[in-house]
Amino acid sequence: MKLKFCGAAGTTTGSQHLLEINGQKILLDCGLYQGRRQESYDQNRKFLFKPEELTAVVLSHAHIDHSGNLPNLTKSGFDGNIYCTFATRDLCQIMLADSARIHGYDIEWLNKRNSRKGLTELEPIYTEVDAERCMRYFVNIGYDRKIPIAEGVELTFVDAGHILGSAQVILDLHETETDRRKRLLFSGDVGRGNNDILRDPVIPEDVDFLIMESTYGAREHELPTRADEQIAEILERTLKDRGKVIIPAFAVGRTQQMIYVLHQLTEANKIPDVPIFVDSPLAVNATEIFRLHPECFNQTIYDFLFEKRDPFGFENLTLIRSVTKSKELNRRDKPCIIISASGMCEAGRILHHLRNNIGKPKNTVLFVGYCAENTLGWKLRNGDDEVNIFGEPNKVRANIEIMDSFSGHADRSELLNYFDSMTGPREKVWLVHGGPEQLEALEGALRERNGIGPIEIAKMGQTVEF
Repeated sequence: MKLKFCGAAGTTTGSQHLLEINGQKILLDCGLYQGRRQESYDQNRKFLFKPEELTAVVLSHAHIDHSGNLPNLTKSGFDGNIYCTFATRDLCQIMLADSARIHGYDIEWLNKRNSRKGLTELEPIYTEVDAERCMRYFVNIGYDRKIPIAEGVELTFVDAGHILGSAQVILDLHETETDRRKRLLFSGDVGRGNNDILRDPVIPEDVDFLIMESTYGAREHELPTRADEQIAEILERTLKDRGKVIIPAFAVGRTQQMIYVLHQLTEANKIPDVPIFVDSPLAVNATEIFRLHPECFNQTIYDFLFEKRDPFGFENLTLIRSVTKSKELNRRDKPCIIISASGMCEAGRILHHLRNNIGKPKNTVLFVGYCAENTLGWKLRNGDDEVNIFGEPNKVRANIEIMDSFSGHADRSELLNYFDSMTGPREKVWLVHGGPEQLEALEGALRERNGIGPIEIAKMGQTVEF
């Protein structure tokens, strides 16, 4: 049995891990590396394996850093099954097409720059047509159902509590030549638990080998997972001053969580009665998909649905798809709350809302999620007093508020509790999906555990036998 780490090794994006067993190759995740445009293009274009040699792909969840290079994979010769949960498949249907559109815009920008330098024009890694064709290879499996996917390989998805449909990947392996039987767990991205919408992560059992994420391996979130009082204070202060609250949010997961929280605060009269807008076609489509998957919900939301109540819709809420309606929000001078993608403020309609609102002291920009280093969101969170939007400098006079309690990722203590709660010898542990500081901190903490095998930080391109 072998593992080759082909992405998200020493970084938090581009998740790809290659398992070899019984002469077969199974890829765990096929995510996009996300960074500077040219660097991302170069890294995502090529794989560290031959796509046509893969037996199958197992997908932990729909986030683009885990799923986003699948259209390139099928375009490049892979024609096997892509196994995932039902909700993950539905989200990928809209997210991969959206990723293709964004990638197309990035290639246009690069080609304009390259033409000025006399460089060769670039072709998109994949298109919306490629994304649609990729969806034909998806095979859906429900949680907690053991399914054979290759010779000597049985797959079980258990809930990861991270986003809708997210899963931890359990692979029960039988190496036929030696008759060894082992259980490999790939954590995917682990949620915090006590989520407003989703079920808690399942604690896996009888784990022999573990590939574990470490996104927040060195960091504790500032607040508990439920922080309704704190967000109510921020909203009330801004809205009473007749300002706008701009919330950059990931279209999938964070937006729906914010809709639910605002619904609860509105019903409880804890925030002023103002219009609330979700301005993101992807987020609007994702919200519709959420309604189709009660199997992912915690008991409260599950009961909501079967009481014929809508946790993702209420009187003050308007979902916006059209460009015209989006532009009208920028001309609006009355108090309101605007949720818009992208969460890192790198693309999408949020850029227009920031350009029109960060220069006014009465407004607030509220961050409720992770922003990678050097993104516009990271610069605003970091306290920069001037930022470039659409290539032009903009003074930051609005209030910048940060609430990481809404993070979909477990923090350091929660990752350690997750690890300590699972059973099995854990003969070897490989840490992935984290920056160097996060990886090293989590490695040090896990080394103090007794009765487990070596802890290693996975390296890009590294192959290990187990």
